[in-house]
Amino acid sequence: MKSILHVVVAVLFCSSAVLAQQTEIQVLSAVVKDQAIAGAQVIFQKNGEASVTATTDARGKIKITSPFGGVDDASVTLIIKKEGYSTLVTKGPVKGLTYALSPTMNTLDGLRVVLHWNQNPLDIDSHLAYPGSHIYFERKTGAQANLDVDDTDGYGPETITVIKKADGKRYVYAVHNYTDMEQTGSSGLSSESDAKVFVYIGNTLIKSYLVPKNNAAGNLWVVFMIDEGGAFVDINKFSDAGSQEVVDARLQRYLLPSETVAGSVTPQANITQSIAANKKGEAAYHAGNLEGSVEYYQLAIELDPNNGQAYSNLGLSFQKLNREAEALWANRKAITLAHGPAMKTTQASSYYNIAKIYESKGQWEDALSNYTRAKQLKVNPVYDNAIKRMNTKLGR
Repeated sequence: MKSILHVVVAVLFCSSAVLAQQTEIQVLSAVVKDQAIAGAQVIFQKNGEASVTATTDARGKIKITSPFGGVDDASVTLIIKKEGYSTLVTKGPVKGLTYALSPTMNTLDGLRVVLHWNQNPLDIDSHLAYPGSHIYFERKTGAQANLDVDDTDGYGPETITVIKKADGKRYVYAVHNYTDMEQTGSSGLSSESDAKVFVYIGNTLIKSYLVPKNNAAGNLWVVFMIDEGGAFVDINKFSDAGSQEVVDARLQRYLLPSETVAGSVTPQANITQSIAANKKGEAAYHAGNLEGSVEYYQLAIELDPNNGQAYSNLGLSFQKLNREAEALWANRKAITLAHGPAMKTTQASSYYNIAKIYESKGQWEDALSNYTRAKQLKVNPVYDNAIKRMNTKLGR
C-alpha cells in the first residue's frame, strides 16, 4: 500500500510540475538598446492545437503557463506583431528568450539584420563586411550602415542596419563567438547558443537563419552573403577566428569576385511541395488575396530556395501591396535564378519592374540603370522610351 501511495504522490508531483511550467518571453526594440516593447501581440502556434495569445506588459514581457503541455521545440511557431513593426515569425525553442522587433524601414535599398541567442555564450557579435567597411562592436559605423545595438551579456539583440546597399557590391554577414574567441575547436556557438538571425527589408522579415545544432567546431559562423545583384546567398560555414583581424580576413575573402559559394541541393520532395505552394499562391493572387499569396510564395521559397518562379510571383504581389523594397529584393533573386530559353526575357522583365519602382520614387539614376540593363538583355521599344524619359528627367 505504501508503494502505491508513493507512486500516486510521485505522479501527482510530476503532474503539478508540468502544470506549473511557465513560459516567459521579453520583446525589445531592435534599434534602441534595452527599450521594452509594450503591447506587442505574442502568438504560439502548433499543428492540431488552438493558438495561445498573450500581450507584452510595460516591461515588454509575457509570462504564461507553458502552452501545448510544455512542448518547446521546432513544432512550435512563435509570432510577434505590433503596428509599425515587422512581424517576427520563428520556430521553437522559444521559452525564456528575448526577441527584438524591427521598426518598419522606409528606404528602398535598406535592410536590417537582427541577432538573438540564448544565455550562453554570453557575448557573441554581429559582423557585416563590404568594400571599404567592416561593421562590428569596435567599428560601429561605416558607409551607409551602422551597429544600432551591441549586447555583451547574453540573449541579444544585436542589430546592424544598412541604410542603402551599394549597387554592384558584395556584403557578407557573420556571427563571432567572442566569449570563446581564444578556444580552438569550440562548439559552443553551434551547440549552446540557439542563435537566430533575422533579416528585414521594408516591412517584411524576408530571411531567417537558425544556427545548425550539429556541434560544429568553430567560433565564427559565416551566415550569408548578398551578391553584386542584391540576391542573398546562404553560406552557413564554421571556422575558428582567434582575433578580430582573422575575422576580417575571413570575411574579406568572400568579397572577392573570384570567390564562389556552392548552392545547396533541394530534395525532390521539397521541390514538389514548393511547386504546389506556388500554385496555391497564384490561386490566391488571382482571387485578390494578395497577403495570402505572399504567404504561399514565401512557403514555396522556404521549401525550395531555388524556385525562381515563386520569387518572380512574390515580387509582383509585393508590388501590388505597395511594399516596394520587398519587391526589389524578390525581383533581384528572380534575376539570379532565371534559366532556360526564356532566361533573358525573364531577367529583362525583372529589371524593368525594378526600374519602375525606382522611377515611382523619383530615383531617376537608379531607374535609368535598370531600364538600361533590361534593354541590354532584350530589344523592346518600351525600354527605349523609359530610357529617354529618365534622361529627360536627368536633364541629359
